[in-house]
Amino acid sequence: MVDDALRFGILGAARIAPAALVAPARRVPGATVAAIAARDPERAGRFAARHGIPRVLPSYEALVADPEIDAVYVPLPNALHCRWTIAALEAGKHVLCEKPIAASVAEAEAMAAAAARAGRVLIEAFHYRYHPLFTRLRAILDAGELGRVGHLEAHLCFPLPLPADIRYRADLAGGALMDAGCYTVHCLRHLAGAEPEVIEARAEWTRGGVDRCMEARLRFPDGRTARLTCSLFSAWLVRASARVDGSAGRLRVLNPFMPQLFHRLRVVTPAGTRTERVAGPPTYDCQLRAFLAAVREGAPVPTGPDDAIRNMRVIEAIYSRARAGTARAGAAVTT
Repeated sequence: MVDDALRFGILGAARIAPAALVAPARRVPGATVAAIAARDPERAGRFAARHGIPRVLPSYEALVADPEIDAVYVPLPNALHCRWTIAALEAGKHVLCEKPIAASVAEAEAMAAAAARAGRVLIEAFHYRYHPLFTRLRAILDAGELGRVGHLEAHLCFPLPLPADIRYRADLAGGALMDAGCYTVHCLRHLAGAEPEVIEARAEWTRGGVDRCMEARLRFPDGRTARLTCSLFSAWLVRASARVDGSAGRLRVLNPFMPQLFHRLRVVTPAGTRTERVAGPPTYDCQLRAFLAAVREGAPVPTGPDDAIRNMRVIEAIYSRARAGTARAGAAVTT
């Protein structure tokens, strides 16, 4: 461990934590995972032993207050992000918070205000945005290869037939749009470089009041349109893609969200058709490097608090449209 490494504490023994932070901290110089706390101390102990984390603290409060922790990673259920992010910021810690950053726009705004008051870094963990693949997508668009863009799409669907999973709990701010759809909203906004309005949204709801799938249609101020789909369980069994259609060509990318596993970028223009693969480290490594640069050098990041607020505004607007549509049509529910 480097003596001046940024010391992370993890709140909760979440399944995402090993890939999102523990392994990257071993590969990226300047960071180390120093401690973990969980509601169940025994589970935290097992997690620490499995992943070589030196300290297990007895509670979230103890970890947030610990003077030997510089930054806190928050992979807790969505409904707990606001409380513990603000607690960590007020204790003088930098925070890497899993996406979506909060359960509402109001919470995201409170978190942003807390980061500003504390003078600490707060980043929403949209790791895909830091990979060279996304830089390449923007370069193609910025070069005008596709002509005038008219339509964009983003899709993230996967099967999660586990009713007891926290992503099916309304009290923990679960749902397809919150879990998978936050990626698609974010991707469309960042590919378009603009903020959309929600034209239409349609959801299928569980009996617990959680959306198991969502489709939404958006429109940007300059007239460009967009569509997204997301699902935890639907006929859209597996989808992970984005597309941009322009007056002079089109772009398709398979798996823009975890490109280190596999991806394919296909560009069709009058000059011909080409397929690209963009080399790069794991998205989580890229994200951790950006986090360290923000903390150490004040480097700007594309997924900071202001961006997080804007993303939550679109998510809230989609839910509002979908609920209004369901009320008019009669609720469609599943077990």
